[in-house]
Amino acid sequence: MRRVGVSQRIDFKPNRSEYRDALDQKLIAFIKTSGFLPIPIPNKLSMNSDTSKRQEELIGWVRELDLSAFILSGGNDLLENKERDDNENWLLDFAEKGNLPVLGICRGMQVLGTRSGGVLEPINDHSNKVHEVTGRISGVVNSFHKFAFKKMPNDYNLLASANDGCIEAIEHKSLPWEGWMWHPERFKTFRRYDIERLNSVFNGQA
Repeated sequence: MRRVGVSQRIDFKPNRSEYRDALDQKLIAFIKTSGFLPIPIPNKLSMNSDTSKRQEELIGWVRELDLSAFILSGGNDLLENKERDDNENWLLDFAEKGNLPVLGICRGMQVLGTRSGGVLEPINDHSNKVHEVTGRISGVVNSFHKFAFKKMPNDYNLLASANDGCIEAIEHKSLPWEGWMWHPERFKTFRRYDIERLNSVFNGQA
């Protein structure tokens, strides 16, 4: 079973003065239901403050666990936490060098797009909403984001957009990378289409 590394959001618990890595349990269930073995990726493997050492530790950990695909999960705004921002970009550096598949979900798609020069803009009516998308991917999706791309990031093709022009799904022109602004794990029942699409991305058929 293919091992999939999953990035995690960072939550601060002031009553305990703790920073905690976290994932929606349903995301793990969605990945497992799709036929893959999910491995949550910690945002901090040691207390080392040296950036280059932190990068070496992360990539060494990824290699030791033989992770061969990645999901950049939702939660946290970009630039909210440097440790997470660094981790996800180091994972993308590793994936790019190895031509490994990546799916970016919500924030994860924003990471992919901004890495390629995309500019995020604040938007209305996309937080805790359900709406239609059209394009190569079409149908009804959920929406939990306050920022979006209205122009295509460099190196990406459009897969789906909302009626207001917000870009809802993208695919890289040369790498096996996709971004979805919706959360496949937050549907009451996991959708067959999302499961099949994830398999297509991770198995090189998208």
